[in-house]
Amino acid sequence: MILSLSLLLFACGPADSSPAQRRQPAAPPRMQNIIFFGNSLTAGYQLRASESFPSLIQERLDSLKLPYKAFNYGVSGETTAGGRQRLPSVLARQPVDVFVLELGANDGLRGIPVRETTQNLQFIIDQVKLKYPQARIVLVGLEFPFDLSVLGGHQYGRYAAEFKALFRTLAEKNSVAFVPFLLQGVLGQRQLNLPDGVHPNAAGQKILANNVWAVLGPLVNDQP
Repeated sequence: MILSLSLLLFACGPADSSPAQRRQPAAPPRMQNIIFFGNSLTAGYQLRASESFPSLIQERLDSLKLPYKAFNYGVSGETTAGGRQRLPSVLARQPVDVFVLELGANDGLRGIPVRETTQNLQFIIDQVKLKYPQARIVLVGLEFPFDLSVLGGHQYGRYAAEFKALFRTLAEKNSVAFVPFLLQGVLGQRQLNLPDGVHPNAAGQKILANNVWAVLGPLVNDQP
């Protein structure tokens, strides 16, 4: 009788001994970093920090409960050469999981040779891949805000065409995600730009956020 009772008590042991109940709760996903590396378009020139498109994308990430933190490293007036010099300090600040590269507009406005702009952007892409091989890179395309051919001759129009083409060429060469034109839907729209007619206002930045999210969204949603 004593033996039978002992076996019965053993069989009805503690409820938490089942494998399902012994499982530990799943660890929360690791927070990942998105670096927005650009010029005044990324910085949100003359706007509140919260109105820049990287901040608006952070709001969207939070609303979707995606484990990403956006860092805005936009510097007004920066060229690709300036970005090349600044890059090492940015890459050293925190791990990079996604790198959104938006530079080149100021090169175009200064007439910097397309070859030089291309080399600088390629250098930046190479350095990101070298330091963070697993990082996903998004290249943002840009175009001239006006038709240069009206200035006379064909050389200006050719420069504008080559400038526009360099971004897609780089994206395809490096197999990185590509935003065709950051200012799509904003360029030339007076109500979406500051009085200078070049920099998007708060409403314009919302459209920039949508343009970038169309490419960035699927990229971050694909991650576990």
